[in-house]
Amino acid sequence: MRAILSDVGSPAGCHPLTVTRPLAMCPVANRPLVDVQRDCLRAAGFEVQAGGASEGSLWMRGDVWLSPEILRRLRQSAGFVRLEDGNGEVLAWIGDSAECPAGADCLRSDESSFLIQYPWHLLKINEMLLAGLTEDRIDGEISPAAHLEGRLILGRGSRILPGVMIEGTVVVGENCKIGPNCYLRGSTSLGDGCHVGQAVEIKNSILMKKVSIGHLSYCGDSIVGEGSNFGAGTITSNFRHDGKPHRSMVGGGLIDTGRRKFGAVIGDRVHTGIHTSIYPGRKLWPDTSTLPGAIVKHDVKE
Repeated sequence: MRAILSDVGSPAGCHPLTVTRPLAMCPVANRPLVDVQRDCLRAAGFEVQAGGASEGSLWMRGDVWLSPEILRRLRQSAGFVRLEDGNGEVLAWIGDSAECPAGADCLRSDESSFLIQYPWHLLKINEMLLAGLTEDRIDGEISPAAHLEGRLILGRGSRILPGVMIEGTVVVGENCKIGPNCYLRGSTSLGDGCHVGQAVEIKNSILMKKVSIGHLSYCGDSIVGEGSNFGAGTITSNFRHDGKPHRSMVGGGLIDTGRRKFGAVIGDRVHTGIHTSIYPGRKLWPDTSTLPGAIVKHDVKE
């Protein structure tokens, strides 16, 4: 069966990440989202094509994540079927055109299938993908004085320096410098050309290409855009004192993220001043900056 994956462009709900790239090119597990979606479709037995009408094809929205189980059930479906989430939103369908067929049988999605509406949904996908890794792949260099627990994917030209502790599942791209004396943990992905240095902790985060967090900083449950730099002592807070799920401002209103741990969403080429403190759920738009000692209580836009 053929599968057609639509392009949804750059939805505003995923700003500031989609200010400078389409959603399809946002990285999860160090790969563009669209490439991972296509691989998942192929693994379920679909033949992925760019577009055009095709009889009895699966039509999947580009802002949707579908679990392997749901893809399997769709692959085995007979006749016209529409996949809906718990709110009645159509995520995908089997039909002959880009319009969901009237009268199609309804299939309900599972908890691992959802709309990708906000940046924290990319963190969720990253976590699921890294949880599925079962073996290391080491193409770079690791110092004997580094300590590894869990799983590590290390790209070519990347170096793990002395005193580095890696715990959980971590993916490091090519030509990265990690350390000395830093801590990577949780489900963390670092893009090509990143630098994580002395006394830095990165936890359960996505760092895009050429991010530099050189010293004395904490980045937890956050997404950091390409080419951004943390001044020394920059801290992202990711936990509320009352333990309730975090909320984040989207389109002028606060949205419940459903996450007890959630840090910052930082666009491309952002520069923080030394000793910047960022409240949970705050966003910094591309090409913005903070002054030394800044406390980021609200989103920072142009």
